[in-house]
Formats: sequence, C-alpha cells, structure tokens
Amino acid sequence: MKWRMPVVRSIPILTVDAHPLRRAELRASFAHRNGRTVLAEKYHTAPIKIAKTFQLEEQLGAIVLDVSPGLLKGDHYELSWEAGPGTHLYLTNQSYTKVHPCDVGGCASMKQQFTLASDAIVESMMEPVMLYKDAAFRNETKVEMGRGSVWMQAEVLCPGRTLRGETFDYQWLDNRLQVSYEGELIFGQRQRIDPALHQLQSAGAWEDLTHTGTFYVFSERIGVQHVEAVRAALDRLPVRDDRLTCGVSLTHRYGLAVLAAGRAAWHLQEVLEAAWTVIRKELLDAAPLQFRK
Repeated sequence: MKWRMPVVRSIPILTVDAHPLRRAELRASFAHRNGRTVLAEKYHTAPIKIAKTFQLEEQLGAIVLDVSPGLLKGDHYELSWEAGPGTHLYLTNQSYTKVHPCDVGGCASMKQQFTLASDAIVESMMEPVMLYKDAAFRNETKVEMGRGSVWMQAEVLCPGRTLRGETFDYQWLDNRLQVSYEGELIFGQRQRIDPALHQLQSAGAWEDLTHTGTFYVFSERIGVQHVEAVRAALDRLPVRDDRLTCGVSLTHRYGLAVLAAGRAAWHLQEVLEAAWTVIRKELLDAAPLQFRK
C-alpha cells in the first residue's frame, strides 16, 4: 500500500466561468487480495480525505471526511474511485454535503469519477446534499463500468435549512450524471434548478414538496423483476406523509431508477434504503448492511 502525505493548496489553480477555484482532490484505488477487498492506493489534499476503511461482511467500507465547514464559493472537489476486478466497495461520508452561500456569479463544484473493472461492485450511499441560502452548486458524476460490474448510488437533495426558513433560497443547482458500460453511454441526466426562475410550487411541478431523492443501480442483470420487487418493498413502508410520492422504472439500458419527492430528508432516506436493501438481496444475494456511523 502506498501512502502520501496530504498537500494543502492555497493558490487557485483552476477556473470555471472566469472565477478562480480552490481545488481539493481525493483519489483511491481498490484491489481484491486474499479473498477480500482492500485499499490499494490513496492520495488526498485538504480538506477531504478517507477517514477510515473497515470490513463489512464480504465487502470493504470507506468513509469520506470533509474537515471544513462545507463547500464555499470557489471550492472545487474532485474525487476519483477505481475498483479493480472482483472488488466490492461501500462508500459513504460522515455528514451532509453542505454548500454555503456564494456571491452572484460564483459557485462551488464537485466532480466524481467512478471506474469499475470487470465484476466490481460499488455502492455509493452518501448523506444528503444541503443547499444553504444563496448557494450555487455544480455537481457532476461520471461512471465507467466494465463487464459484470454493478454500480449503485443514492442521493437526497435538501432545499435549504428548512427549520430556519430556508426553502429554495439558493441560487441554482446543476446536477449531472453520466454512466457508460463497456465504453457505451447507457445513461445521461442533467438537472438544472433555478428557484428564482422556475415556478417550483406550481400545479404539476413540485407544488408543496421540497426534498427529492434518487436511487440508481446499473448492471447487465437488471430486469423487470427488480422493478416489481422494489415497488413491492416501497408499498410495504409505513405511511409517514401522504404527500410523499415515488416511482420506479427501468432506464434505457442496464439500469433501474427510483425517484422520490417529499418534505423531509429522513423520510426519503428511508425510501431509498428500502430500495437499496431489495436490490442487495435480489441482485447480489446480500443481506442489509448492519452498520452505524
């Protein structure tokens, strides 16, 4: 295993839309050795790093730590994950991804790259994204999958600190996801939300809903039976808010998507965890993870 000391970069080295960005980087690669997944190599610059790795049943868990208060204007995070053949990785972070206020014309940004070799499995189950008042955030995820690999992601978006009266008071959100399988683009999505321009509370839009959540899984083995199993599991959940709405469908190729909207982050997390639990059982023949942070 190679270890490198973290390097703090205080000089802006990247610009987007003519605005300087402070770049922080995290790179990690994982290998399958002696029957289990291990961290083979890592590199990071402050304020992000891997806090720890730990064994979870037949997979490796990793927690990402941000030692700063969150993303400020001009912050740019780049995270790169490489999963070698036959590896099984569970990723999470220690708390919400918090995006702080940005001046008009400025923004914070994050880019993630997942590269999965043949038969690798990556489950990226991060805590919600919190968009503070006047935040502007560009979030981009790209996934490259090898044959037989499986990639999952859960994401919850919060419109602000609602208990402080912040609801869609952020400037904008630009959220992008691109998935390729064996070099072929199989899924692409871009979500742009500008609360000052979009009539989010209109009939047929979000109305009185405030939080959204998505769960994605991509694998060549995904089929209609998985959609039916997830729908059945969601139907069994207790009714905590009659305004919550969710849907499950197949993507164009090799994928399943769950979209939910409600009025509380924890409620959406419950929905997405139920979908994740079903997919682990039906696709991986794996039990729910017994893990608490």
